[in-house]
Amino acid sequence: MLNSLALGLDVGKHKISACLLREHKKKEKTFTNDAVGHDAVVQWLKANDAGLVHACLESTGGYSEALATVLFDAGHQVSIVNPTRIKAFAKTEMVRTKTDKVDAALIARFCQLHRPVLWIAPPKKIREIKGLSRRLDALIDMRSQELARLEAPGNVDAVQDSIRQTLRSLEAEIAKIEQQLRDRIDKDEDLRGKRDLLLSVDGIGERTADRLLGEIPLLEEFRNAKAVAAYVGLSPREWQSGTLRGRTRISKIGNSRLRGALYWPAIVAMRKNASIRSFAQRLIAAGKPRMLVITAAMRKLLCLAYAVLRSGRPYTAPRAA
Repeated sequence: MLNSLALGLDVGKHKISACLLREHKKKEKTFTNDAVGHDAVVQWLKANDAGLVHACLESTGGYSEALATVLFDAGHQVSIVNPTRIKAFAKTEMVRTKTDKVDAALIARFCQLHRPVLWIAPPKKIREIKGLSRRLDALIDMRSQELARLEAPGNVDAVQDSIRQTLRSLEAEIAKIEQQLRDRIDKDEDLRGKRDLLLSVDGIGERTADRLLGEIPLLEEFRNAKAVAAYVGLSPREWQSGTLRGRTRISKIGNSRLRGALYWPAIVAMRKNASIRSFAQRLIAAGKPRMLVITAAMRKLLCLAYAVLRSGRPYTAPRAA
């Protein structure tokens, strides 16, 4: 049962604005967005005899998830909501002022009225996989940027030497993080089994498997493949008004990291995965645009990942007709 007390949290890079709603009464306070501030939020709730509350905050990546995890571990009910929903709710209330304090109260009212789906904090081992995987992505991006600078014309020798030194450091750090990821997965029987199932799907390599394990820790527990596609933001979005019909696009309301992570694997799968190759060829023969075909292949690849984890059986390529 959802709690009657609603806690709205507007989470910024450096501070947290909190609004506790108890029926029509509210209490407000500001905290620092760090470990000390997160603990202070929990203590503030205790000091106000709030008991266990339903806390609601917008999805803002690491800034919100760290606080959400602390509240979850303290026994509170937590919902992490897409910011688009809060923005739409603000329009229904005709909110004209935007401050952190106003936003926190708005989120609290949204929580009290709509009772959004509860969020479950992933286990510590999954948090580690997610953190290491995101760090690896960041390091690989930095390496790409430095390689581009190395190839730029007009660099003096001192600049070239500096870039090469940075690249050596990045390569060493990338290798270290990759090894840490492998070690954590290899030493955990459950994660190792899931990774091996994912690797059985042609088009999914170790990096994609790591991202799937970290970003969707309980992929196999989604009710169906459509729910998985919606979570990642790969569901089709139709536009129609009266006799007018716009182009169908993907919703993009979901995990953008995974959408990015599935792009190149889907292109590989269009060549190496028999099921996805034939699916893509049918779309191409029907005259579908290239990006639509790639997006459809991304969704198909994600659905195959879901299927192997749900069934517990490795992927088997379909037989040729």
